[in-house]
Parts: sequence; structure tokens; C-alpha cells
Amino acid sequence: MAEIQEYIIFFLIWLVSAILTRSLFRNRSSKKLPPSPLALPIIGHLHLLAPIPHQALAKLSKRHGPLIHLSLGSVPCIVASSPEVSKELLKTHESSFLDRPQTAATDYLTYGSQDFSFAPYGTYWKFMKMVCMSQLLGGKTLDLLQPVRRHEIKQLIRSLARKDGKSVDIGRELIIMSNNVISRMIMSERCSEDEDEAGAVRKLVHETAELTGKFNLSDYIWFCRNLDLQGFGKRLKDVRDRFDEMMERIIEEHQNARRKSKENVEESEIVKDLLHILLDIADEGSSEVKLTRENIKAFILDLFAAGTDTSAITVEWALAELINHPNILQTAAQEIDSFVGKERLVQESDIPSLPYLQAIVKETLRLHPTGPMIVRESSEDCTVAGYDIPAKTQLFVNIWAINRDPNHWEDALEFKPERFLSKDLDVRGQHYHFLPFGTGRRGCPGTTLALQVVQSTLAALIQCFEFKVEGGKSCVDMEEGAGITLPRAHPLKCIPVSKLSSIMSM
Repeated sequence: MAEIQEYIIFFLIWLVSAILTRSLFRNRSSKKLPPSPLALPIIGHLHLLAPIPHQALAKLSKRHGPLIHLSLGSVPCIVASSPEVSKELLKTHESSFLDRPQTAATDYLTYGSQDFSFAPYGTYWKFMKMVCMSQLLGGKTLDLLQPVRRHEIKQLIRSLARKDGKSVDIGRELIIMSNNVISRMIMSERCSEDEDEAGAVRKLVHETAELTGKFNLSDYIWFCRNLDLQGFGKRLKDVRDRFDEMMERIIEEHQNARRKSKENVEESEIVKDLLHILLDIADEGSSEVKLTRENIKAFILDLFAAGTDTSAITVEWALAELINHPNILQTAAQEIDSFVGKERLVQESDIPSLPYLQAIVKETLRLHPTGPMIVRESSEDCTVAGYDIPAKTQLFVNIWAINRDPNHWEDALEFKPERFLSKDLDVRGQHYHFLPFGTGRRGCPGTTLALQVVQSTLAALIQCFEFKVEGGKSCVDMEEGAGITLPRAHPLKCIPVSKLSSIMSM
């Protein structure tokens, strides 16, 4: 017992000494850092991020300015909350902020950051970005896979029509639809063949989002770096093992199908899914970068994680806003009825002729950005807004706060799609007070696909149904939940009432 007490005393002495030593060295630094709130020993400012980080950071920025410095445990961090500072960081100094911070979860799940989203900026990342834009998510591929998206939207409409007059968890239905869209585009398989079956892929996507979004002590407290105090290691291994087993099976099936197709038909006659394209690239001897099996599996995980929840959540937020603003919903329905009519289902090719619908989606992305913060890491020392930013400093650009800045948005907290009818604001990162898909070289490569799915799905829901709030209420709550993709705090449960029986039977 005495020996244990001695060990505890020695540990405390060592810990206090280490903290004091680090503090002294930090205080001697000649760097001029941005303003910072009072920090606590060991945890720094971590306690200030609860309960929802982007909301908490917005409050801190109101008190301390548009660029603040935080210590997340032992990790230095800066937070930008104004368009002007964000532009300086992401455009003027873009080359200094092209890396993403690595966490234990993302590094392990992506086979040592061999994916695209978290890969360090360099030759491999540039190659994969080129592949994304020219082949995987380029216009030709998206056009060829348009029937997949259309079919899954029809399946969603039929599923809701079967529940006509009954309370439905809209978010769950949207997750099933978007997950099936992504899985069919990636590997020609539906994740869930019936509405009651969760599906292996959907489970994996959910667990991946949960694990990567949870706070992990080992990422932020320096003396916990090699410890697994929260038991993340076992869960991470379980998730990756199941994903790995599933992907090995699917890759082998694709390899067999590719061999047979080469023997029987011309390759040009095949509509290739994204995995098929990746395997073709891996087989090319002339490629600038040789794709490994791990690269392909990690990239597929990226596509699932980025493409499932985000689209579903955006449509869910949009529908919630429309239910709370029946006049806006009515205007959108009239626009669709006027151009499309009531004899056929709205489709992707109709969207350019529906400006009010597009404005609704933009306004939804403004108030409810699926990625509320852009996260980067500095690769070199630089000076921003008169402050010194050391290398290896994490950067959080608070998109959620910037999109609600009253200096740049009139009636910033109101849902007003009309604002986008008179403003030519692009969603692709050209305007630094509206960055729903990021900006620059590390902006989202799936922007076109996301807009196609979100706009077409929302248009079909508006065209085919009226929605009544569960329990006879006149509106739904708009409370945000915790997560890296800005989920709703409570499921959107409402009652769909069919308007167009002729379309339902198509």
C-alpha cells in the first residue's frame, strides 16, 4: 500500500513539474498569438467546447474577437469566425493550411490515412483529387449513374406513400435512401433491401461517424497519447475488421465480374460503378500513383461517410424549415407544379428551371451547414491578421457562425430563401461568408453529387406530399444535436399525406 502511495506522489510531482516546465517555455515564447480565454491546467480550453462545439466557439468569438487562440489539452488551435479572417487563412495563406489534423480514430479506420479526406497534402492527395474530379465524381460518371439516383428517390416516395396518414421518422427514411444511392453508385449493391433491415453498410457508416466524432483523450492530452483510457481501440478494431471483411468480399466479386466482362462484351458497353473505376486505375501501369488495396478501401469508406449522412441531414433540415414556414412550402410547390406538372415525377434535369427550390436548399445550407466547421492544420509558420501562427496548429473555421453573421446577412437568423434570388452566391467556395462545401484545393469534390441528391429529393417530397406534424402540433423544433455533421437533436417525425396518386404508382 505504501509503495502505491509513493508511486502516486512521484507521478503527481512529475506531472506538476512537466506542466510548469511547458508553461515556462510557452511564456518565454516571443510569438504574438491571437487573444485567448483563461485556460485550465492540463485540459486547456476543452471545458469551454461543451455542449455543442460550433455554438460554444461562436460565443467565445463574440467575446474575444474573430480570431482566437485555444489550447485543446496540449494541442494548439486557432478559431476563425469572420469572412475576412477566413479568406486570409483559406485563400491568402492556403498553402500553409492544406493538411488535416490526424486523430487516432481517423488514422486507424483509414488504414493509416491512406484515404483521400485525411491524407496529407502531397503527390498521392493531388492524384486522388484529379481522379475524383475527372473520373469518379466527374460529370460523365454522374450522368451515367443518374438512373440509380432516380430509382432510389422513387423508392423513397413509394415507401412514404405506403405510410400515408401514419407518423414517419423522415430522417430514417432519408438515411436509407441516401445510403442506397451511395452504395449502388460505389459497388452496385443496395445496403438495405427492405425498410426494416438496417444493413451492414449503414451500421458501419453510423459507427464510423460516431467514433470519429467522439472526443478522445489520447488525441488532446499529451501524456495520454499512447493510452486507451476510453476503450476506443477495441471498438475501432471491430469496425475496421467488419468493414475490411465486407470490402474484400465485394472487391473479389468485382474482380471476377471484370474478368468475365472482358471475355464476353466490350468494356465500353458497361456502366461502371465507382469501385470498378478504382480497380481499373489500380491496374494501370502508367498511373502516376499506384493505388493499393488499402487506398481503395479507405477511399470507399470516405465516400460512404461523407455521402450518406450529409445529404440526408440537409433534406431533413430543409423539410423541417418548410413545415415551419408553410407559405414558403406553398410557393415551392407552386413552382414545381407550374413547370413539371402533376403527371410525372420531378427529376434532376428540371432543377435548373426551379430557382426558388435552389434558393431553399442554399438557405438550408446557410443556417444548417452539414459540416459546421472547416478543420485544417498549419504545415508551416505564418502571420495572419497580425498574429503569429506556428506550424502544427489546428485551424477551425466556424462556418456555422459566419453564415449567421449579421454584418453580412440581413435578418441572419431567419429562414428567407428569397435572399438567394437576388444574390448570385455560389456554393462552391467563392464567397467567404457562405462556404457550405469548403473552399480551395481541399473543398468538397462531391459538391455536384450532393446538390443533385438533395435538390431532387426535396423537390420530389414537396411535389408528392403534404406533411403534418406528429401530435397535431403546428411546427417542429429546430434544436441541433451534437455531431460532426450537424444532426437534429430530435428526429423529424411527421405524417406524410399523398397529393399525387398517379405518380405514386409509377
